[in-house]
Amino acid sequence: MVEVTVTPRSSLADRPVQVHVRGLSPSQLVTLRAWLADEQGDIFQSRAFFRADGAGEVDPGRHPALGGSYAGVWPMGLLWFLQPDTLFRRLVKRDVVGSPFLLHLEVFDGLCLVTGAQDRPLASCEAERWYAGPGVHRVPIREGRVRGALFLPP
Repeated sequence: MVEVTVTPRSSLADRPVQVHVRGLSPSQLVTLRAWLADEQGDIFQSRAFFRADGAGEVDPGRHPALGGSYAGVWPMGLLWFLQPDTLFRRLVKRDVVGSPFLLHLEVFDGLCLVTGAQDRPLASCEAERWYAGPGVHRVPIREGRVRGALFLPP
């Protein structure tokens, strides 16, 4: 049974995570896809193609991506190379304290260039990416022409 995991499942957006796939056949060619929807509902995604090692595992931190959104060994490549489905959109988080981005990771058999509704992943998981730690309080700053926010720890 194929399994994809993200460790830790919930983390701050500037912290590294580890993606790991287990249960593949040795040398199996797979596509890892990461995607999220921003606060306006726009989809951002990346994908990379990997060949499983002799134990049937894929670790983007140890195994090179063979192509897709990037190539080579990039432990956080699936997150760093997220691109919008709609041109000229930017990934911006407005509510940095109240909710996380929900990142979806999926594993597909073979090379999967386009994902349609009929495509079923071999495995999938979700991870939360927070922009502020628990208990952090955001105070808006408006003084003359100065605009900003002060983030106070708990």
